[in-house]
Amino acid sequence: MNTVLLIEDEQSFADVLQRRLHRHGYQSLHAATLAQGLSLAHAHLPSHVILDMKVGQDNSLSILPSLRNLLPEARIILLTGYASIATAVEAIKIGADDYLAKPVDTQALIQALAGQCTESLALPTMSTSRLEWEHIQQVLMQNQGNISATARQLGMHRRTLQRKLAKKPRTE
Repeated sequence: MNTVLLIEDEQSFADVLQRRLHRHGYQSLHAATLAQGLSLAHAHLPSHVILDMKVGQDNSLSILPSLRNLLPEARIILLTGYASIATAVEAIKIGADDYLAKPVDTQALIQALAGQCTESLALPTMSTSRLEWEHIQQVLMQNQGNISATARQLGMHRRTLQRKLAKKPRTE
């Protein structure tokens, strides 16, 4: 039986996901923190990992390289309620095999776990405000989250950047 390590801080979502996985033949382990997730990964060496992008106050991108090094053959799927092209690209570059937005369809998740995901990271037509927001996210990631450095690089005032970041445009 394939073992899935689910690293998710929302207990109700984790319970639902574990039931879905069990119905499709997967045994699952659950971790509510990144530290607990790494510990379970070391102890059980799962064949699959489902990783929520935000676990508590932590960004899961920080443990992706460690998970990939520990589990080079595992399928690692990143789930997020904060989908952006910049974070998707970064996640794939540092070790994720797939990137899915919440709420995730069970069939899409099972396909991703099997390595048969038919969804692609196609770039939709975006409004100019959405395109600007995506660019800001990419530059912010390049500056490791440093608002001041990002504002300097983009040629804008730090407070203006903070206001723009607070107003995430909706997906078209």
